[in-house]
Formats: sequence, C-alpha cells, structure tokens
Amino acid sequence: MTDDATAAMRYKEIIALSRGSAENLRAWELARAEALDAEIEEAQAAIEAATEREARAAERATRWWKMALHNIQGLPWLDPGDDPRPVPTARAAYLERYLEEVKPSYQELVQAVLALGWRAKRAAAKQRGEPPA
Repeated sequence: MTDDATAAMRYKEIIALSRGSAENLRAWELARAEALDAEIEEAQAAIEAATEREARAAERATRWWKMALHNIQGLPWLDPGDDPRPVPTARAAYLERYLEEVKPSYQELVQAVLALGWRAKRAAAKQRGEPPA
C-alpha cells in the first residue's frame, strides 16, 4: 500500500500543479487580452489622428495650389500641370516641414510672376513707343 499511497499522492500533486498552471495561463491570457485591447485602441486613435492630419495637409496644399493657379492665370504659356497628389514615399514625421516649405516657394512664384508682369508691361510700352516707366 505504500506504493499506492505514494502514487495517489503523486497524482494529486500533478493535478494540483496542472490546475495551478491552467489558472496561471488563464490569468496571463486575460492580461494579454487587456493589453492587446489597449494597443488596438491606441492604434485606432493614432490612425484617426493621422487621417485628420492628412486631411488638413491636403486642404492646405489645395489652398496653396489654388492661390498659385490664380497667380499664373495671366500666363497662358505656362502649363500648371496636374493638381497636387500625396507622395507615398514622403515621411509622415516631416509633414510640418513639407508644409512649411510651400510658403516660401509660393512667395517665390508670386515674385517671379510680378517680375514677369513688370517686364511684360515694359515690353508692351516699348512696342507702343512709350518711354519706359
């Protein structure tokens, strides 16, 4: 009977260990599920924020583009090309930097168009035989 008692004790010990392991596994799975839920919520919030940033950037780019088109509308020889589109290789971290580069470029365009306008007026006056202004 000593062997039977020892076997029974060993069996009970194994069952107790397996129950403890099952409870530990269940606790780990629940904690992991909660962590994954939190990560999913964070990812969804990040996607929403990125979508909003993208929409604002597209709106700003469209506004600058329309202003540029308005400035060059008197230059029939200048083809403005296609409307701006997102660049898939652009880095999202540099979005603000990209947007800040638009303003100086736009100002250069305005100055160039103004210079062309001044030259065109001068050339037209010269053709009419008027003295340069």
